[in-house]
Amino acid sequence: MPERKTIAIVGATGHQGGGLVRAILEDPSGGFAARAITRDPSSESAQALAKLGAEVVAADVEDAASLRRAFDGAWGAFCVTFFWAHFSAEKEMAEARRLAETARECGVQHAVWSTLEDTRKFVPLSDDRMPTLLGKYKVPHLDGKGEADAYFIEAGVPTTFLLTSFYWDNFVMFGMGPKRGEDGKLTLTFPIGDAKLAGIASEDIGRCTYGIFKRGKEFVGQRVGIAGELLTGSEMAATCSKVFGEEVRYNAIDPAIYRGLGFPGAEDLGNMFQFFRDFEDHFAETRNVERSRELNPKLQNFEQWLRANKGQITV
Repeated sequence: MPERKTIAIVGATGHQGGGLVRAILEDPSGGFAARAITRDPSSESAQALAKLGAEVVAADVEDAASLRRAFDGAWGAFCVTFFWAHFSAEKEMAEARRLAETARECGVQHAVWSTLEDTRKFVPLSDDRMPTLLGKYKVPHLDGKGEADAYFIEAGVPTTFLLTSFYWDNFVMFGMGPKRGEDGKLTLTFPIGDAKLAGIASEDIGRCTYGIFKRGKEFVGQRVGIAGELLTGSEMAATCSKVFGEEVRYNAIDPAIYRGLGFPGAEDLGNMFQFFRDFEDHFAETRNVERSRELNPKLQNFEQWLRANKGQITV
């Protein structure tokens, strides 16, 4: 039996990386081995991956030496950064640079970099359609990733630039799902007007990534956008009504109102949703559902994801 190609997976206990680890392990004849990189191999989630058959190794994106040990001998690498752990685009870019340089030093033959658009290419800082944040960003958690694409190019690492979509899991993680109002009715609130929002189950990001690795060099140098479905707020609310068994109304608020909600990251997310709304055509062109399904035959649509996860959504 030929030796399996090892893929070093950053953020292996997170949503994207964990999905990739499980996708590899679910395909024992696929020719790949999963090296799960985590800061704490003793954690419950890391141990669960080890029991499934992953090689679990300790490393921290802040520690270049530990990354080199984790990437050593790996054929491929999945690279992802962690904005919401610190809310700093500069720190996120430093993480990305470290990942790109480590991939080069360790001779990684195929990296998949989980990135997003630099919104400043669409809405310059001088454009007052949305406020500039921190003096140099429109959407910090998108712009930092988009700017960091250059690190992988400059390092000369054979890279696929993976453009992800809105996590439906945010209904659970960030409480973005339907909420019951004082009138007892459920309402789904988004600042996207009538635009279609590109969404995906986070588990499917990992599965699509595995599909990219399996295709070899076909996607090296390309930007590959993935989505499970593109839906308007009204369409998402209708699906919620169907799954929850009661009416869910869609409440389209202005992004300015969303930016003023006051929770950590509200301004960033308000600008993000405005970007999704204002550049709906771009997302429809770049997030191809059928290509995503080719990469991942198990791709879920919104209703399938919602039925599987409705018990975790607090209304």
